[in-house]
Amino acid sequence: MAVPTRPYGSWPSPIDAALAASLDGRPEYLGAVGPEVWWTEPRPREAGRRTLVRRRIADEGPEITELPAPWNVRSRVTEYGGLPWAGAERESGGPLLVFAHFADQRLYAYEPDAPGGPGPRPLTPVSTVGGGLRWADPVLRGGEVWCVLEEFTGPAPTDVRRVLAAVPLDGSAAEDRSAVRELTDDRHRFSTGPRISPDGLQAAWLAWDHPRMPWDGTELKLAGIEGDALVRVRTVLGGPEEAVAQVEWTVGGTLLAVSDRGGWWNPYRVDPESGGAVNLCPREEEFGGPLWKPGLRWTAALPDGLVAVLHGQGSSVLGVLDPDSGDLVDAAGPWTAWQPTLAVSGTRVYGVAASPRSAYEVVELDTATGHARVVGARATDPVDPAYYPEPQSRTFLGPDNREIHAHVYPPHHPAVRAAADELPPYVVWAHGGPTDHVPPVLDLHIAYFTSRGIGVVEVNYGGSTGYGRAYRERLREQWGVVDVEDCAAVARALAAEGTADPERLAIRGASAGGWTAAASLAATDLYACAAIIYPVLDLIGFAEETHDLESRYIDGLAGPPQTLAVLCRDRSPVARADRITAPFVLLQGLDDPVCPPAQAERLLTAMRGRSVPHAYVAFAGEGHGFRRAETMVRALEAELSLYAQVFGIDRADIPRLALHD
Repeated sequence: MAVPTRPYGSWPSPIDAALAASLDGRPEYLGAVGPEVWWTEPRPREAGRRTLVRRRIADEGPEITELPAPWNVRSRVTEYGGLPWAGAERESGGPLLVFAHFADQRLYAYEPDAPGGPGPRPLTPVSTVGGGLRWADPVLRGGEVWCVLEEFTGPAPTDVRRVLAAVPLDGSAAEDRSAVRELTDDRHRFSTGPRISPDGLQAAWLAWDHPRMPWDGTELKLAGIEGDALVRVRTVLGGPEEAVAQVEWTVGGTLLAVSDRGGWWNPYRVDPESGGAVNLCPREEEFGGPLWKPGLRWTAALPDGLVAVLHGQGSSVLGVLDPDSGDLVDAAGPWTAWQPTLAVSGTRVYGVAASPRSAYEVVELDTATGHARVVGARATDPVDPAYYPEPQSRTFLGPDNREIHAHVYPPHHPAVRAAADELPPYVVWAHGGPTDHVPPVLDLHIAYFTSRGIGVVEVNYGGSTGYGRAYRERLREQWGVVDVEDCAAVARALAAEGTADPERLAIRGASAGGWTAAASLAATDLYACAAIIYPVLDLIGFAEETHDLESRYIDGLAGPPQTLAVLCRDRSPVARADRITAPFVLLQGLDDPVCPPAQAERLLTAMRGRSVPHAYVAFAGEGHGFRRAETMVRALEAELSLYAQVFGIDRADIPRLALHD
């Protein structure tokens, strides 16, 4: 039977925008509480909230969703959040949970198995105007919660201080702010939560300051614990040019750290007295990553002295490291990418993993047997997997013969093909961050396009993580240059080899990727159109308007403040709007504190009267990263409509995006 032939981009697909939106997000922030493993999980159809899910380990119990709507387990510390909960088994039995609720950012205590089901009770006070309180990366210690406290002291996003604090579990601080004990001063701008040694006598954490970002340089702090106080606080590792991504204690009380002092994030044993560090597994691989949020975890110590690690180049796999011999054994299974969250219970390690054929799910590795299995958030196939794309991880050459890593997703459909003489349209996806990377895993947002006959290529341009510090440093003071050049080099290579139609290339990106997409339109005529999503568009405006964490990010990405005016004129899409001639759609959340709507509005003002077709779609109630199902549906359909109109594709099954000059 002959396979039907239809033009690229016009193929029918069962992966509609509603389906892609409904399965958006992944499990995060795993933790073991007594005989159970817990994690947070997204609910796109419930206004994008995150809930807590639990499952008993030993008796194969079912997954149980705790905290019905509107509870939303999510911190806003540094706006990106961080580990939002902690738990422990009570002496009387049953778990005690402490979590941050997104709506009011208070900490709550919750005993789900307590008789009578009293529900969560507040532990911290209501925030006052100009003095907002936020909490993250908690750990339970005796009758207190030790965590990061972020306190806003004025109206500007940079009017903020952060300290380690102790919150009483008895609820006394719910009405009285003075009941919160501050464990450290605020001499450091940023901090992770404390990691308490097994004997309870020491605490370790990471700290850093403007203008560094945590992948530039952090300090590993160590303090003694006397009574309820931290004493003799000192730096034992790290500094301005050494990024320590995680600190961890072994069961025996050895201090471990993940540092890039050798050019790659590797695991080290740290001598607290001398500050000496021994590399436990020297490899040109990453055993850590960018610390965008406090509480990320790439390593976890096991009771027998072994250490679970996530490691690799580009993508991470789960392995078990013998810190004495350096032997490393990887878990067997189909998973090719693991998120930086690990939990340990006895011989079992829990993580969140995915593959090109399965979305992110909670995976258990029993280190005693080597057996790995899915135990939570099991990925299901909502459609025939024959519609999933088949990624190709490739390395391209850019300017000066520098290597560029990318994942190519050709158009793919089990029952339709295009004519032999037609080349497919391709969209270059520039990831956010920009200090981040994308692994080749199943993403229904990508499948939404590839199953319709539109190819996608995700580019881990210079500056991406996952390939060592030197690759990461390529973007230093070159944002808007290297990222733009690398994306263009990959697009041109695909066109030159006959993989992509050179007349039907597009670029899209969100956040920092939105900057790259917009800057690309201003720098080259390579692309026929662009999807620009909650972007950075103006360097000066971004530095002045964004949240505290990234308020000095531009120093490393573009250059010092004294050169910003010139750099903004030379690179910012707003300043170079007169060079933009290709159509675009601009998608923006109106409650975005990271890339405020003012960025988008300035570009729209600069484009006024330019006779360039474009559309602006704004979403009330959305912040930095769309979370609501209805928002994602509208955004995906608007993006597809743009491509259909520009590429000459007939699609009557989606609303037509109105493009205005």
